[in-house]
Amino acid sequence: MSDPAFSWQGRKVFLTGHTGFKGGWLALWLTSKGAIVRGYALDPATDPNLFTAARVASKTGAISPENDIRGDIRNSAALEPALRDFAPEVVFHLAAQPLVRSSYSDPIGTYETNVIGTARVLDAIRRTPSVRAVVSVTTDKVYENQETLRPYVETDPLGGYDPYSSSKACAEIVSAAYRQSYFPIAKLANHKVALATARAGNVIGGGDWSQDRLIPDLVRGFLSGETVRIRRPHAIRPWQHVLEPLAGYISLAEHLLSANPAPYATAYNFGPFDDDAKPVGWIVGKMTAFWGDGASWVVDQEESVHEAGYLKLDASRARADLSWKPRLRLETALQWLVEWYRAWQSGADMNSFTLSQIEKYEALLAGK
Repeated sequence: MSDPAFSWQGRKVFLTGHTGFKGGWLALWLTSKGAIVRGYALDPATDPNLFTAARVASKTGAISPENDIRGDIRNSAALEPALRDFAPEVVFHLAAQPLVRSSYSDPIGTYETNVIGTARVLDAIRRTPSVRAVVSVTTDKVYENQETLRPYVETDPLGGYDPYSSSKACAEIVSAAYRQSYFPIAKLANHKVALATARAGNVIGGGDWSQDRLIPDLVRGFLSGETVRIRRPHAIRPWQHVLEPLAGYISLAEHLLSANPAPYATAYNFGPFDDDAKPVGWIVGKMTAFWGDGASWVVDQEESVHEAGYLKLDASRARADLSWKPRLRLETALQWLVEWYRAWQSGADMNSFTLSQIEKYEALLAGK
């Protein structure tokens, strides 16, 4: 992973998308390490949501109320002062329209948020002299998917069948253009900004209530006692617990803050163990068994929008450069997320519970 001597204590981090699923987990993890995090995002998109359940921003949460900023990344007049006045050293850009099916109903909004929004964030960064490291998060779906059995590497052509996937491929191109135009690696000593992008697989974990995502759909059905309708049970995805790619993002930021950040200012895949790329039906079967209580599902026979049938990532670059590797087998990841939702269902303190899962994962990172 990273230099054991590295410390997040007192470092200022600007995090877009902190009210979202991944952003909420990242905010909790960074503040538990001692970072001072300012979040910038729209209100949570669902009710319930991780942000509220785990008290990500409150007097007793991760982000202080004055650093819980609500705003649209497309709005430079709000975004730039929030960033510049905070004077962060690190920026994690996670804010996005993250759903394939939603992108079909609102393609223009998806492109505006994921492409123009990313450009707005990067443009604000180039006018914020305190920034040293930027991790811009996209997705495993940025590749021109040929539905082959070969895992995708970072140098493969970018593409995207649907508006969401193509918008994130565009975000990669925008990030590369800003790196080449404003943050060139050869002139790091002058501008001092190291910019990398991160492409993660299908992320799962407690606290995700997004619409039209497999795990939240299952949990909603299980909690209500309804039979869940499942699309494309044979589709294969690189499933991984949310803490796996977040560990990669954090490690990548630490490398971008090192004495020699240049080699890390590039794109990185963060994917699971090769044999943890499983069909949707396998995931549903395990989830049903772990949940119990008569949980059930059927195949949804209704015609749906196009979704990739096969997708895997090659994370060799992250392993070689960052010493990053997945720590949780998929079956364990599913157990952890069922435990999270069961704890929430029982009325547990979800701030403490979420932090306890982060602590368990950190123990794995430490080899304990």
